[in-house]
Amino acid sequence: MKATADSNRLLEVKGLQKFFPIRKGFLQKVVGHVRAVDDVSFFIREGETFSLVGESGCGKTTTSRCILRAVHPTSGQILFRTAAGKVVDVATLPEDQLKPLRSEMQMIFQDPFSSLNPRMTLLDIVGEPLLVNGVTDREERTARVAELLKVVGMRPEYMRRFPHAFSGGQRQRIGIARALALRPRLVVADEPVSALDVSVQAQILNLLLELQAEFGLTYLFVAHDLSVVKHISERVAVMYVGRLAEMAPTHDIFYAPKHPYTEALLSAVPKPDPRLRSKRIVLQGSVADPANPPPGCYFHPRCQYVVDLCRQQTPELTEVAPGHHVACHRATELQLAGVVQ
Repeated sequence: MKATADSNRLLEVKGLQKFFPIRKGFLQKVVGHVRAVDDVSFFIREGETFSLVGESGCGKTTTSRCILRAVHPTSGQILFRTAAGKVVDVATLPEDQLKPLRSEMQMIFQDPFSSLNPRMTLLDIVGEPLLVNGVTDREERTARVAELLKVVGMRPEYMRRFPHAFSGGQRQRIGIARALALRPRLVVADEPVSALDVSVQAQILNLLLELQAEFGLTYLFVAHDLSVVKHISERVAVMYVGRLAEMAPTHDIFYAPKHPYTEALLSAVPKPDPRLRSKRIVLQGSVADPANPPPGCYFHPRCQYVVDLCRQQTPELTEVAPGHHVACHRATELQLAGVVQ
């Protein structure tokens, strides 16, 4: 991916890698590495929603946790532009300098049931980030929590209750309120609706869009459900075994895919109209082992368009159309099917 000067970029990830050691024996000797994230590069403009999609185990959650420094990356750069206009490399920032960034980068977790402490009231849960960051006056903290609950569609009088009194959708609203407590600029949403009922998912997605418009938020949205991604994203990156397979504006991903893996994912998206059914592409074989990936393109053992070059040479992520990057040797010659319009 070519690096271009753009002062509107809030976050820029360059060559990010995260390898987890494999240890064996009595002395726990390192015998290999799981390449969870392998040379990932992308950027997110201020105010946009950028989505990372892929099947379970592809490295999208590890990528998001590296960006927040919940996991320390093996190598690469994570350049974040702070509210003061200074660009810092989150990947190498010392631990004692990370705390000021926590108020600008927050996370919404996947499971609204396990991400909330059952022994804490809503006042304590939503108010904890405020307390940790210096808001020690209880009356001020209570007023801020009441306002945050109203912003996410919850009644302020609920703040004295415990999480068990609420449904999954309500708990996720509480998690969103907690994430917004410090007024962050970047919010990482790790599959925030995957654990919710379908009827509630749209409510939470619409809430996220409303909050983005009201507070000027920037989202890194991690998901495996492409129909959700289509609804909320400006740009989408598709990951496969720790690497980016394709990255493009949402419309181009859905209607003009360039990577065979993206085509297969799109064929599995449910169609509301039975007259618009497309042929389902069933991938053969199993996902490549990130601890022992195949030579060449990681996707080649499952690809129906494979040629000898795919087995021998690793494709680079290159721009094949304005803003459309793909890691496939045959990207310019294949005519792949997108979502049926």
